[in-house]
Order: sequence, then C-alpha cells, then structure tokens
Amino acid sequence: MVEDGDEVAVDARSTEDWLLHAQELVPVVLDKAREAKGFAGRWKMIIAKLEQIPSRLSDLSSHPCFSKNALCKEQLQAVSRTLGEAIELAELCMKEKYEGKLRMQSDLDALTGKLDLNLRDCGLLIKTGVLGEATLPLAVSSSVAESDVATHIRELLARLQIGHLEAKHQALDSVVEAMKEDEKNVLAALGRSNIAALVQLLTATSPRIREKTVTVICSLAESGSCENWLVSEGVLPPLIRLVESGSAVGKEKATISLQRLSMSAETARAIVGHGGVPPLVELCQIGDSVSQAAAACTLKNISAVPEVRQTLSEEGIVRTMINLLNCGILLGSKEHAAECLQNLTASNENLRRNVISEGGVRSLLTYLDGPLPQESAVGALRNLVGSVPETSLVSLGLVPRLVHVLKSGSLGAQQAAVAAICRVCSTTDMKKMVGEAGCIPLLVKMLEAKSNSAREVAAQAIASLMVVSQNRREVKKDDKSVPNLVQLLDPSPQNTAKKYAVSCLGSLSSSKKCKKLMISYGAIGYLKKLTEMDIPGAKKLHERLERGKLRTFFSKK
Repeated sequence: MVEDGDEVAVDARSTEDWLLHAQELVPVVLDKAREAKGFAGRWKMIIAKLEQIPSRLSDLSSHPCFSKNALCKEQLQAVSRTLGEAIELAELCMKEKYEGKLRMQSDLDALTGKLDLNLRDCGLLIKTGVLGEATLPLAVSSSVAESDVATHIRELLARLQIGHLEAKHQALDSVVEAMKEDEKNVLAALGRSNIAALVQLLTATSPRIREKTVTVICSLAESGSCENWLVSEGVLPPLIRLVESGSAVGKEKATISLQRLSMSAETARAIVGHGGVPPLVELCQIGDSVSQAAAACTLKNISAVPEVRQTLSEEGIVRTMINLLNCGILLGSKEHAAECLQNLTASNENLRRNVISEGGVRSLLTYLDGPLPQESAVGALRNLVGSVPETSLVSLGLVPRLVHVLKSGSLGAQQAAVAAICRVCSTTDMKKMVGEAGCIPLLVKMLEAKSNSAREVAAQAIASLMVVSQNRREVKKDDKSVPNLVQLLDPSPQNTAKKYAVSCLGSLSSSKKCKKLMISYGAIGYLKKLTEMDIPGAKKLHERLERGKLRTFFSKK
C-alpha cells in the first residue's frame, strides 16, 4: 500500500489504479480479520462492514464519469487507507503483539468509525449526483475557465458532505471564499443535501468551524432562497445554541439568521418552541449594536404571531423592549422595539396593562419627539390610549406629540395618530383640547390623502371633534373643508369615509355659506344616491340642501 506521505506515488496513480488496489485489498483484509484473535465482537462488526465494500466500489466504478472524478479518486484513496489500517490491526491481533487491551479496543473502535464513514461517503457520492459534476481538485488555480466555475462550486458543496471533519473544514474554508467572490453562483448551486451538511457542521466541536458555518448559513438565510430547507433540516436549535453561547461573531450571524427566518409565522412559532426567546431577550440587554438590533427584530417578528405573545410576556419582553426604546444603541433597535410593543398591545388587554405599568406610554411619547416620528410607536400609543386615564395622557403630553406626528410623520404615522385621537376624544374637554392644539387644519388637509383609509379616519376624527362648537367654527374657517368633505360623498364602495363626511357636512349645514358651497360642489347629486343607499343622515342633509337651493332660486326671482 502507498504511504500517506508518498504524495508523488499517490498522484501518479489513476482512479482505475486506486479501484484495483482497493479491490485487491478487500479479500486480504477479510482473511486476516477472520483469523484475528480476541475482541471477537468488534472483529465481527468490522467484518460485516468490510463485506459491504465490494458492492460500494462496484457502484462507484459503474458511473460513466468515474475515471475523471476527483472526489471519486479521493474516496478510493480513503478506502484504501482504511483497509491498510485494518490489515495492520488484524496482523497485530493474530500475533497478539499489541500495546495493551484498552489501546487495541480503542483502535478497533476507530477503525469501525472509519469504515462507517467510507461506506457512508461512497453512498453519498452516488446519491447526491456529484459524480457527474465534480472534476476539479480542491485547490483550484486562478486559471480555471469561467465555464468550470459552477462545476467547481458544486464540488466544494459536495465536499461538505464527505470525508472526516478536517476535510470538511477545508471545504468550508473554500466555500466561504467562493461566497465572497461569487455568492450568486454558490446560491444557485445549492441543493438540499448541501444544506443538511452545513446544518450538521453547526454542531461541530470546533468553535472555528461553527463560526465559519454560521457565516455561510447567515448568507443563505439573507438570500431568501432556501429558508424552508434550512428549517426542515433542523437549523433552528443549533442557531439558538449559538445565540446562547457562541463567539461574538457566532452570536451575531446566528441572530441575523434567526431574524430572517422568523419572518415566517410558522418558523417564529418554532423558534419559541425550541426555547429561542430567553437568549434573544438577553442579547437585547447585553449584546453589541448589531446583535442587539437583530435580536430586537427577531422578537418583533415573533411578536406578530398572536398565540405566542403571552409566552413572550412571561420571558420579560415588555420591560426589555421599553428599555431598548429608552437606551437602544442603534435607531433600528428602537424602531424594532416600538413595533414589537405595537404587536404585543394589538389585542391583549393584559399586555396593554403590562406595558402601561412598566412606563411604556412615557417611553413611546419620548421616542416620538424625534424629527421623523415612527408609525410603529404611534400605533402602539393608539393601542394603549384607551386603557390610560385621560388626566394621565394630558399630563404626559400626548396631544402635542400627536400634533407633531400630524405635521412631520409619514402618512402611516399620521393615520395612526388620527386613530389615537378618535380613541382618546371621549369627553368634551378632550375634544376641545385637541381642537385648541391645532389639529383641525391638519385633519382637513388629510382628507385629500390618496389612501382611502387615511381619508376615512380623518373624516371620523373631524366628525367627532365637531361636537364642540368652537371646533365647528374652526372647520368652517378652513376654505378646503367643504370641498374636501363633498368629495368624500362619492357613493362608490371603495369610499368608506362617506358616512363621516355626511355627519360633518350635516354639522356645517346650518351655515348659509357652507350650504352654498356644498351645492356648488355637487353635494345634492351625491346625497341623492347616498339616500338610496340608506347612509345615515344623507336624506336629512339632502332635503336641507334642496330647500336651500329653492330659497336661492326664489330669492333671485
């Protein structure tokens, strides 16, 4: 047999030579194994595995690409080395010349493991289909033709599945480098078996291998092309363990992977089921900026699933998110915290009370003081204001913050702010305060929004505020109020603001000037159709405008 160190001789042999060499060794090692003395149980197991080798070699050699396949040649070399070791151990047992019984038991167990690996790897070469693809050595020079790149990548991925751990480590290094240079082609070449091999490497004993593996898996998760494969191959438990106890890089990459995977509600539930919430909560408290933001985003994604919100609460997520809102390192962390609180308070009164008792309202209001108030924070406040006493909301400065959002926020943030106004204006005093804060011109302007839902909530808020006489006067003073409200009388099903528009115009119809404007902008035609649709208040307003129209007609006579 050729020694491992004799690289020249090894390289000189063809794949066919290595096949013949291995086939010649099998009967020799079987004869010697059957004559070995002692360790009968272990040798019986070894013989059973040796007897499987000829059929595996036959499967390999029958493949059309057998002779030119680099992986095939390397596998035959590995089998030959194992058979050589078996001969040496059998001869020692035959002569009973070995260094201690325990040492020989250990050597025989190691031999059994190598035979298992050889048999498994031979099977994988056949099953995975790489025999027809892999033709290049592991260390590929820069002169490899462009057309061979995809083939090389498929071979690298195949090498993650075969051989001993150090060989896989070497292949992993090559995959990491390949992804830096040509991530697109690596992703295109990935198969499910490659994903399974990577997931297995996440549990390797070597921290360096785990770190490199999770770096690759993070890229795969972020690509969005194989989330289902990753999850079905069991990636979640080892990722969660890395978040718990990995290196700084391992924690970061594992958390970013979970962030991407948790966008699926089913996977979010699975993360909770695998115990992923406590380490993510801890990372929000003590992690570096990137890991903290990724952990907050993952928890935000999980909080979008209603049935796990109580579990999140029990793990201390409310206080953690409020602390992030106050002290988060990155703005992104604060945004995720606000959105998480919005999700948690969407439908659960117990969670609302929990957020309120932990000082969440004050933190959310403070967060809104920035130049670009975020929709998520306003949405969380919208969910909470109905559970907070009016006096507390006033003392905390809710109304000025809502005005700030109406002036500076995105349309979504403005819409959430108006919804909060609708919920909080349950008393005359509060309606008066909102009107005095300057909300009405901003709400009238919002009636022109392209979004139907934004127009609807603005009309609803105006209708509520107009119960107070001074607010009605403010609406009358705005030149755009009547034209905008008349436009919202459109009877089409898409327009959901029409009932509020009728209410607002009804409150303005005592003014002759407003009635004339309504008529001039075509309100009567709209109201006739709305009367037929039984929209509340439409018939009464229609009749009032018709009477006004007649009076105008006769006064001209």
